[in-house]
Amino acid sequence: MTPVAILLLAAGASSRMKGRDKLTEKIGETPLLERQAERATKVAPTWVTLPSLDHPRAALIGSAKPVAVPDAAEGMSASIRAGVLAIPEDHAVMILPADMPDITSDDLHLIAAMFQSGSGEQIVQGAGADMTPGHPVLFPPACRGDLLKCTGDTGARTVIAAHAHRLLRVSLPDNHALTDLDTPEAWAAYLANRPAQS
Repeated sequence: MTPVAILLLAAGASSRMKGRDKLTEKIGETPLLERQAERATKVAPTWVTLPSLDHPRAALIGSAKPVAVPDAAEGMSASIRAGVLAIPEDHAVMILPADMPDITSDDLHLIAAMFQSGSGEQIVQGAGADMTPGHPVLFPPACRGDLLKCTGDTGARTVIAAHAHRLLRVSLPDNHALTDLDTPEAWAAYLANRPAQS
């Protein structure tokens, strides 16, 4: 059975947050990054990309392993390359942006289980109820080389496209696979609609 690692992407600059850090914004009493790192580490060994090892976000990742991304300004691909390099070569890598608050441990377990029940060569991608592609995306070890060639801010889309024959999309509940919080307005709307969430 192929071991699975989770790569939580948390090295971005929160450039659309008007001076605030989206990953330290709180849901209930818990900063978003702390919440998502805790959910991930319940499922699999987790690595978290950060702008630097002494960044304030590093205090929020619990037992996850930090990965510094000195070229984080390049975009998501820099985080993917740094994270994949840090993870053992024989592991499948489940990539998840840290700003997706609805992703639960159950969702991560489902994506991992779908991978383990298959050939071990599939890319397993979380999707909305209507199968709109989203996150997380789990890549088998066979995709490692291509992940290490990612460039720019499109993340691993080119890898998914190049390996479309491997792709399995899995519907996650509600909008779990699609909801991300990039702006103050998105945060305000999210919290207003989910006042009882902790």
